[in-house]
Amino acid sequence: MTKVIGVRFKANGKSYYFSPGDLELQQGDYVIVETARGTECGEVAKGPHDVPDSSIVKPLKTVTRMADAVDVRRMQQNRADEKRAFSVCEERIAKHKLDMKLVDVEYTLDRNKILFYFTADGRIDFRDLVKDLAGVFRTRIELRQIGVRDESKMLGGLGICGQPFCCSRFLRDFQPVSIKMAKEQGLSLNPAKISGSCGRLMCCLAYEQPAYEYLNRITPGVGSIVKTPEGVGAVVETNVISGTLRVRMDPPATGFKTFHKDECQYLRGGKRAPIAPDPEPEEITE
Repeated sequence: MTKVIGVRFKANGKSYYFSPGDLELQQGDYVIVETARGTECGEVAKGPHDVPDSSIVKPLKTVTRMADAVDVRRMQQNRADEKRAFSVCEERIAKHKLDMKLVDVEYTLDRNKILFYFTADGRIDFRDLVKDLAGVFRTRIELRQIGVRDESKMLGGLGICGQPFCCSRFLRDFQPVSIKMAKEQGLSLNPAKISGSCGRLMCCLAYEQPAYEYLNRITPGVGSIVKTPEGVGAVVETNVISGTLRVRMDPPATGFKTFHKDECQYLRGGKRAPIAPDPEPEEITE
């Protein structure tokens, strides 16, 4: 376990782990940290707490120092200036007739650099745009092309489940997502129903997949022959989340009945043979 604090750089933004070092920090404090973008001032979203080593992206950086009133005012001024920089950049993009969409703008704390994030279908020659922006802002300009998933992560929003986007809320890295995962989870293969707002397959398919793989292994598949409390039958439908099986009884005249998988004994057949659960430890008596 490692002691960390959660620091966020934008209101309702994602928190990042940093080591508090020897500083006594609590939620609501402002700190100065070094990031991939440069020196940043952020708010402590969660005070010191322990997290598993596996959840930390190494190397874990240490908080440089507590932020003072000057740092906080400068950060707030930067946030206000970012809105103006966004409008100016959009005007320059239209002027140069570039096929790109501006997503976000960030000032570093020391204002030595402005980062412009954009999306585009292909490669963009933005050299003239950079020169134009450098003449306006008189500082170092950096343009970064990002993907549509990164755009959703930065902007945030609500998913079809009604919850804030997983990518902007707690997912630290994007994982590969395949249509096979949707099939194994019994979802409709309609792209509109299994795609997020970014147009890509929903991230939740990936981190829910291990649970479905386990449940599919311990649940008799469609076509399995099982012994139920009311006789032998064939499984015609399964719900691995609730653990229920819809069984066509033998003889067929008996009809269809629903049982919990714990009530049924797997006999043979099916798309996949279930694994037996771990045996209960034997009680030792003297």
